Amino acid sequence: MALSAQQIPRWFNSVKLSSFITATQLGKQFQRRGKTLSHGFSAQPQMSSDNCFLPWGFKTYRTSSSWNSSQSTNSSRQEISSAQSALLPSVNEQTQKTQKIPSFDSELSLEALDDLPPLSPLQPVSEEEAIQIIADPPLPPDTFTLRDYVDHSETLQKLVLLGVDLSKIEKHPDAANLLLRLDFEKDIKQILVFLKDLGIEDNQLGTYLTKNYAIFSEDLENLKTRVAYLQSKNFSKAHIAQMVRNAPFLLSFSVERLDNRLGFFQKELELSVKKTRDLIVRLPRLLTGSLEPVKENMKVYRLELGFKHNEIQHMITQVPKMLTANKRKLTEIFDYVHNVMSIPHHLIVRFPQVFNTRLFKIKERHLFLTYLGRAQYDPTKLNYISLDKLVSVPDEIFCEEIAKASVQDFEKFLKTL
Repeated sequence: MALSAQQIPRWFNSVKLSSFITATQLGKQFQRRGKTLSHGFSAQPQMSSDNCFLPWGFKTYRTSSSWNSSQSTNSSRQEISSAQSALLPSVNEQTQKTQKIPSFDSELSLEALDDLPPLSPLQPVSEEEAIQIIADPPLPPDTFTLRDYVDHSETLQKLVLLGVDLSKIEKHPDAANLLLRLDFEKDIKQILVFLKDLGIEDNQLGTYLTKNYAIFSEDLENLKTRVAYLQSKNFSKAHIAQMVRNAPFLLSFSVERLDNRLGFFQKELELSVKKTRDLIVRLPRLLTGSLEPVKENMKVYRLELGFKHNEIQHMITQVPKMLTANKRKLTEIFDYVHNVMSIPHHLIVRFPQVFNTRLFKIKERHLFLTYLGRAQYDPTKLNYISLDKLVSVPDEIFCEEIAKASVQDFEKFLKTL
């Protein structure tokens, strides 16, 4: 048992008292036995000033073989008497002192320290006691993996068979604790049946549950209510299944939030009910993600890039990802296409997919066409090249049909950039 700083002095006092009593009792035993050993040795326990029992001390008394028996006997008696007169007083004094001390059986032993009342954490500690406190070394950080529990958990075993990636789930301690508390038959099976009825295929369950393990904490009736709400907004069963696959957390949001999101996009973008529904089906993350990027991009298209409201409506219905695209990427692509390639707004609106293209790809092909003298993007002139053909076709078709050059020539040109 580890002793605190305040218990250590009490322990030392108990040890010293126990040692003193033991030494005293041993001294009495030797008095009763005459304290004489063979070969002229007299054994006496030596007492330290601290009443601690020290190693045995032996005193030797020389005898002469030429003495007669009476002289030898008298001499021996005198020596023993003188030895007792020299040594016994100290022991007698200690015996007198111990007469006031209770018996050994009534004293505290080391085991009795376990019965001491625990110290209160609020009890003040002096500076001397605080210095004596030795803190335990910190425990090493615990590592946690669900793999260690798979052999003992039927729930985890069946989730693995479904294709759930436990290595990704265990990164979230709340998820690991949730799965270990669940019973497969009572808690999980009904959710799996619900998802399959919704249209999630068996080979899609693992990926879905890896991303949205929290669905097991949802009430089944609440999940059915949310699906019923989407159906009331004329989302077909196939569309709902597609939305749930592409936005795994969709069913974790309440009916109130889903309704507010649908109302926001219809009002903010001034779209019809059908176009709003089509927009959500193509990008269901609009219902689950943050609205801040959407609001910011709407300002960018209107104020910084100079698109009209109807042009913005057209572009986002064609490419819904434009609502959540990176602002810097949008401005860089527009700046190059509009200001370097001299393509006006209305031609960009015809092919908004250009905002989903990597900027370096647009630059490489434009510079190659400029080198060949074929960079002509005006539809009213000959050899017109649309943005669609410029960025959407692979290199082979671009070189053969648009640049009228070989792929090797295009690759050599790229090395010069």
